[in-house]
Amino acid sequence: MRTRHWGLLFTFLLFVVAPLTAGGYYLWAIAKDQYGSITGFTVRVEESAGASELLGGLAQLTGGQASSDGEILYEFILSQALVRAVDEEVDLRSHYSALWEEDPLFALWPDSSIEDLEWFWSRIVRVSFDQGSGLTELRVLAFDPNMAQRIAQSIVTRSQELINQLNEQARSDAMRYAREDLDEAVARLKTAREALTAFRTRTQIVDPEADIQGRMGVMNNLQQQLAEALIELDLLAGNSRAGDPRVVQAERRIEVIQQRIARERESFVNGEADNGALDEDYPTLIAEFEALSVDREFAEESYRAALAALDVARAQAARQSRYLATYVAPTRAETSEYPQRIFIFALAALFLTLTWAILALVYYSIRDRS
Repeated sequence: MRTRHWGLLFTFLLFVVAPLTAGGYYLWAIAKDQYGSITGFTVRVEESAGASELLGGLAQLTGGQASSDGEILYEFILSQALVRAVDEEVDLRSHYSALWEEDPLFALWPDSSIEDLEWFWSRIVRVSFDQGSGLTELRVLAFDPNMAQRIAQSIVTRSQELINQLNEQARSDAMRYAREDLDEAVARLKTAREALTAFRTRTQIVDPEADIQGRMGVMNNLQQQLAEALIELDLLAGNSRAGDPRVVQAERRIEVIQQRIARERESFVNGEADNGALDEDYPTLIAEFEALSVDREFAEESYRAALAALDVARAQAARQSRYLATYVAPTRAETSEYPQRIFIFALAALFLTLTWAILALVYYSIRDRS
């Protein structure tokens, strides 16, 4: 062996063997056993039969609601709020900092802040979320199996409380929106009815169509009287002489009937009547009345729809539409599986060996070029 071979061997022992020996000693002689508690849950969304038939399975293809709630839960489990709540319940600091002097690598340092505890939380709590199925799996590590199970159960409980809060908020929002829509529909219906009442008060006509039919009855009666008067005049003209008072009376009667018919026809055009109640033509009145009637009918339909929506929202608020389904209850470990000593040792060996080999190649490449 030449000098460079001894140098390579020395660097290998210094940068690979020595750290691996120290790491292996720490893992197998110093590191404390950790126990894992596993739990799994998902957010179930209860839909009404009508909604399910209307969607036709589209929600199952998209998984939008369950996936959204699962993502909210995922972020909540890793949030500082949950860390603080679980710490207040089970005292995380006392448990994980108790072995700080014996195992400083895997334990929490004493007098840690909430930010330090939040950083350490990501080491002891491992969360996986599948967006396709909406399933959330959780693994909690602790130095005691009972503590690991307690932490996992606390997380499940807090997650259920969050889902209940989301449920309550959704129900409150649905009821508030339904009430607002109903109030708006009631106001619209009142406005439409008041406008129709104002029209009837101004025109003194309850229904223009019925009023027209009454006027048409008057016109038909006048036409019939005119026909009878003409026939009577023809009969008198054939049996009397000129200047007969009966003929004059019949002609005067025909003239009056014709004037009345002309005035009735004119009233349809310019809206004038004997009592002066109308100051608008009938086509304008009919158009205005029909517009007001359509507004009232639309307001009534909107009111009925808003009232039905409020009933539906109240029925849905009476039941829980979202709930947390735990398909794997928090387990209690009987055997220590953590830290994964063999995996950590093998990974460290691979990393140190590759680093040493790269540095050696770089060194000899630079030396050969110089």
